[in-house]
Amino acid sequence: MKSNPRVFLSAGEASGDAYGATLIAALRERLPVASFTGLGGSQMEDAGQERVVKAEDVAVMGLTEILRHIPRIYGSYRKLVASIRRKRPDIAVLIDFPDVNFRLAKHLRRAGVPVVWFVSPQLWAWKRGRLRWVQERVDKMLVIFPFEERFYRERGVDAEFVGHPLAGTLQLSMSREAYAEVHRLDPAKTWIALLPGSRWKEIRSNLPAMHELAMSDLITSSAAYTTFDGDTTMQPTDPAAHTRYEFLLPVASTIDADALHRYIGELNAEHLKYFGPEASSLRLTLVPDAPEALFHARASVVASGTATVLAAIVGNPFVVVYRVSALTFALAKKLIEYPEELAGIEDDAGNLPVAMVNLIAGRRVVPELLQGRFTAANVATELGRLLVEGPEREAQIAGLAEVRSSLEATGSTSGLLGGSPVGRVAEAILMLLERPPASQSKAVN
Repeated sequence: MKSNPRVFLSAGEASGDAYGATLIAALRERLPVASFTGLGGSQMEDAGQERVVKAEDVAVMGLTEILRHIPRIYGSYRKLVASIRRKRPDIAVLIDFPDVNFRLAKHLRRAGVPVVWFVSPQLWAWKRGRLRWVQERVDKMLVIFPFEERFYRERGVDAEFVGHPLAGTLQLSMSREAYAEVHRLDPAKTWIALLPGSRWKEIRSNLPAMHELAMSDLITSSAAYTTFDGDTTMQPTDPAAHTRYEFLLPVASTIDADALHRYIGELNAEHLKYFGPEASSLRLTLVPDAPEALFHARASVVASGTATVLAAIVGNPFVVVYRVSALTFALAKKLIEYPEELAGIEDDAGNLPVAMVNLIAGRRVVPELLQGRFTAANVATELGRLLVEGPEREAQIAGLAEVRSSLEATGSTSGLLGGSPVGRVAEAILMLLERPPASQSKAVN
């Protein structure tokens, strides 16, 4: 194995950016002079990746959204392909982001580059036809959900469950008082975390209803009381949400904080027309770290995606929400077809579960409010049950603990990088780098 291999990494979303940065750091322990290029976010750049394309330039979602951004996405894609041809990497690590990474995998295989895929695309839910691409173009599929290993192996793919990168690794020890001081929060108020997503389209789709929830008194009409410090239960004298709660909004690495501030200003101006000047005291605080926000929040409202798993690992009770274009949702509803490895439990509206937490558990641990059901009033009703001590809150906390336990890979590795999920990924990469070139070839259609 070369002491200075060229490693191509491609991650187009905030979660992938964080995983990629951690992976680069792990690989540098064994390969201190390795070089890293490709597609990534600011965290991967800080870790040492030379970004050919910035993740924030290609982070879009949904069918209709992708169609609108095709020229920009295609231009970025061509830059990545050109970089692969110009300076052939010794190995490629593709992290989720299937709409771009599947096409990159084709060019990587043609160039004879071994391909590791970390964090599986949800082929078990839809676009099952892409499974053939995995079989042809991917040398090793490293999955972070336990049911995925069986799904791929039974379909001829070399797959390994490495555990979720966040399970068992989060170190959250800052006190409530210290967190309040750092972010200028009132520790006597109840904190609620709002996670609208890591892409601008998600924020524009999901944040308005969350903002309305924060400005109104909808929450307090659902929750008669709240425990704010872990010990004391209080009956409020003022029912207005903006006097009883403070809201934490973590900013993903793929989102510009200044632009988000401006957008929140637009929402403030719009919603003050309806809620009056007294709602101007709303405390919506932007914070840099989602795990800490979830750790300190009493409960949360989380857009469907990676953040739901993060909330489960932290153990914070939450409501899942999501909204996309009507066309995207209608197509997804028709195309989603879960395999036998998953229990597809429909809700009263005929929707299959979309939150990964519910899929892992095989039952509805957390409530899901999608599309038209995602309104501030509906969120307040579900959230109210989680803010107060009672059977709903206790049951969800217990269910989240079960999910968290299932996300930890059992057994230990013999590699020098240890048995952590990212350590297992790094070991798989090192093993592929040690293979002779002849064993790395695959046919690609």
